[in-house]
Amino acid sequence: MAFLEFHDVVRQYGTGESAVLALDHATFDIEQGELAVILGASGAGKSTALNILGGMDRATSGTVRLGGRDVTKASEAELTDYRRFDVGFVFQFYNLVPNLTALENVELASQICPDALDARETLEKVGLGGRLNNFPAQLSGGEQQRVSIARALAKNPKLLLCDEPTGALDYNTGKQILQLLQDSCHEHGITVALVTHNSALAPMGDRLIRFRSGKVTEIAVNEHPTPIADIEW
Repeated sequence: MAFLEFHDVVRQYGTGESAVLALDHATFDIEQGELAVILGASGAGKSTALNILGGMDRATSGTVRLGGRDVTKASEAELTDYRRFDVGFVFQFYNLVPNLTALENVELASQICPDALDARETLEKVGLGGRLNNFPAQLSGGEQQRVSIARALAKNPKLLLCDEPTGALDYNTGKQILQLLQDSCHEHGITVALVTHNSALAPMGDRLIRFRSGKVTEIAVNEHPTPIADIEW
C-alpha cells in the first residue's frame, strides 16, 4: 500500500449538458519521502487533483488515502483537521499576513500543530535566520516564498503540496526555491507533490505524474533525480 493513494478519481462540476469533467478516473500513487512532479498544461486537471489531495475540494467519486486515512470519506470537521495538521501548502502567491513579521507568520502555523517544528529554526533552515523580524513588504519575492515554505514545513506535515511555487519569481530565484524544496524532501523525508506546467522540471522528481484532459497519461519513477542546479529552461 502506497503512502498516498489517488485511485479512480472523478471530479465533475455541474450536471447535464453543462457538466465539466475536470478529472476523469485519474489514478496515481506517491511513496513516503518522494518528491512527485505533477505535470500538465493549463486545464489538464493537475490543480484539481492537488485541491482534492489538500482537502480543499471533494472528489465526485474515487478514493484518496494519505497514510491509510481515507480523505474522501472525511466529514467537514475531519477535513478541517486534515488541512490543519496533515498538509502543508505552498502556492504561487505567498499569502503572508502583511502586518506580521516573518517569524510571526511561521509561528501562526506552528502554534496550531501539536508536532510542529520550531519556527525560528525552520526559518534558519530556509536561509532567513537574519530576516526573522522583517515584514513581508521588506522582503524580496524569493524571501517571501521562503517564509511561505518555512510556514508549511513548520507544521511538520505528512504531505507538502506546491502549486506552481516559482510562478511569480524570476529564473534564478525560482531555481533556489526549487532546490530548497528538493533538499527539504530528500534531507528530511517529507513527501512533496509539486504541480507545474514546466516539462523541464520533470527530471527533478523521484516520480513524474503527467496529466492530460483530466486523465493520468504517464507515471514514471526516476531512480536518480537531477539536481535543480543542473536543469535549464
